[in-house]
Amino acid sequence: MADVHTALQRSYNMSRIKGKNTKPEMLVRKFLHANGFRYRLHDKKLPGKPDIVLPKYRTVIFVHGCFWHGHNNCRYFVVPKTRTQWWTDKINGNIANDVKAIKALKTNGWKIINIWECDLKTTKVEKTLNSLLKKIS
Repeated sequence: MADVHTALQRSYNMSRIKGKNTKPEMLVRKFLHANGFRYRLHDKKLPGKPDIVLPKYRTVIFVHGCFWHGHNNCRYFVVPKTRTQWWTDKINGNIANDVKAIKALKTNGWKIINIWECDLKTTKVEKTLNSLLKKIS
């Protein structure tokens, strides 16, 4: 199956996808800050460069995009119909990196919280963020 975009358009679209400071991540950060939490961002010294690091609570938060991290049984995770093998390898590689980072962080005594993009949609956001507060403290 051919791509619906030209190579140039596809390249442009992919270049617009961010790895840091995404909308879901910003939503979580604003919520934490409003609730008095102070944190560091994308700490390169920690395995997996967690999105949010709460040193005081020895807790890290990963805000995962459902597509990029292969969220099982999620409507936002659909394997593309073009270059399927490449995408499958890419997403499985991301999942393997996540598992490796979480294992290393746990070994070093860090508490890990994963938040999925779909849990920050309008209908679930309040429940997700309130549950986040309980998990931190």
